Amino acid sequence: MPSLIHEGVIALVRDEPAFAASLLRELLNVDVPRFTAARLAEATLNELVPVEYHADAVVVFDDADRDRRPVFGAIFEVQLQRDDRKHYTWPLYAVAARARYECPFAVIAVTPDRAVAQWAGQPIDLGAGTFRPRAVGPDGIPQITDRDRALREPQLAVLSAVAHGSGDVDTAVSIGLAAVSGIMALPEEQRLLYSALIEQALSDAARKAIAMDSQVERFFSDAHRQSFDRGKAEGKAEGEAKGEAKALLVILRRRGVAVTSDQQHRILTCTDVATLDRWLDRAFSVASAEELFA
Repeated sequence: MPSLIHEGVIALVRDEPAFAASLLRELLNVDVPRFTAARLAEATLNELVPVEYHADAVVVFDDADRDRRPVFGAIFEVQLQRDDRKHYTWPLYAVAARARYECPFAVIAVTPDRAVAQWAGQPIDLGAGTFRPRAVGPDGIPQITDRDRALREPQLAVLSAVAHGSGDVDTAVSIGLAAVSGIMALPEEQRLLYSALIEQALSDAARKAIAMDSQVERFFSDAHRQSFDRGKAEGKAEGEAKGEAKALLVILRRRGVAVTSDQQHRILTCTDVATLDRWLDRAFSVASAEELFA
């Protein structure tokens, strides 16, 4: 099951494709050509070989002055740990996308881990040359503590929380508060996901410090409660127990608590409302699915 950090960081680009250009220009010093529109493209890159390869997100930058022709592209990968297999697939992603859209492509690997960033940015030996992915790690992600900037660049503010939320407590608190301010005006679906992402990225000490701010603590609680209400509403037609089971899975997913297929089956097949209510009460605080069932 993909983690909340992995899926949440991907969503930053899926929700705002032009954010990929900001990462390239501002954090990686890549000269992205002028474009008038950024769009998500098909993320399955299997044109050159019979095996399917799937990137986390693919963004294409079009120029309306050139009949909306692509002028540049970015393959966005969230990398939470080292995976040496990626040094074989990333060059393929870039070549396949370049062939499909007939424009240059860069691979961006984003990670909150300094060691993984160092690994991801290494040149890849192709035999007759090298390919270099562009890695964005904690050292390259700014610490966004200014709330006005967070409002202007909410995706970058959330990414800043992911990168620095477990560091120095005072700094993490300032970054977390700025990120919360930055996402307040976003659509509900984005706000719910980003709030869960910010909360998970913060260290325990930073979360406890932020809890002193009743408005922010209420914001996080409301976000979880809305996830619960949504899941329960979606399942209402299928009966109270099934609705509560779906709501429970929504909360766990939003909080980034991993659930195995067996655990998911146990939840979805539970018909005892009292048991589901007990699990729901625990879902807002447990660190693992095992704790939920204890």
